[in-house]
Amino acid sequence: MAIDARPLRQQPRVRAIEPTAFAGVFAREITLFRRSWMSSTFGAIVEPTINLIAFGFGLGALVSMVQGIPYIQFVGTGTVATAVLFSSVFAGMFDTYVKRYYQKTYDGILATPVDVPELFIAEATWIAVKAGIYGCAPLGIAMLFGLPPSWGMLAIPFIGFLTGLGFAFMGQWFSGIVPSIDSFTYVQSALITPLFLLAGIFFPLTGLPQWVSTAAEFNPLYHCVSLVRHAVFGWEPVNDLGHVCALIAFAVLMALGSIRILRIKLID
Repeated sequence: MAIDARPLRQQPRVRAIEPTAFAGVFAREITLFRRSWMSSTFGAIVEPTINLIAFGFGLGALVSMVQGIPYIQFVGTGTVATAVLFSSVFAGMFDTYVKRYYQKTYDGILATPVDVPELFIAEATWIAVKAGIYGCAPLGIAMLFGLPPSWGMLAIPFIGFLTGLGFAFMGQWFSGIVPSIDSFTYVQSALITPLFLLAGIFFPLTGLPQWVSTAAEFNPLYHCVSLVRHAVFGWEPVNDLGHVCALIAFAVLMALGSIRILRIKLID
């Protein structure tokens, strides 16, 4: 028997985001993660670790120091952003699309007292939590190869969370824009790859043309890389405040876009 969800959604809401509804969706994500944590964690950690080892030792044999930092440590801190990016944006894109288009999961959830903002903010928050944790893996590998521990490293999960939140929302946004799941190829090639390459992960951007350095200011992954390196090697309070504000603005903008487009797809 079909369930008409309209009366539930038309009831007056006390808050824009109901904590109980948010917590319900968040708890559901945790329950599902318990069933597939091994495979999802393996994929999120292994690829950045391979990049760290390959670039750290491959180019490290030719380039010993970068900006006064041993190259393996330079790449190790940068690869944190790689783990955060891959574990957040692709989850936001593919998981959201599959649950909306193929599995019709959201139709069932929205038949309960859960609205679109609570649903996708909770899912993005869970993705960001995982991204913050996964981002610590490359840092641990780098420590095995000589990266000295510092108190600033305690901020890495929070930096990963904030960055992952924005990219999770961005992935959700694209999941509502693309005409088919195959169209994600364009997003990956035309957007994700340039963001990845022009973030200062594997090489500093200072030696590139001025327009590249200027464009990097609009790359949220660049701000993540900068914050991670400063957390490890020494904070720069004024610059770091700017990086944090840029990541917050990115997350808010992507949240507004994702909620709007997915409300149109699912309800309007």
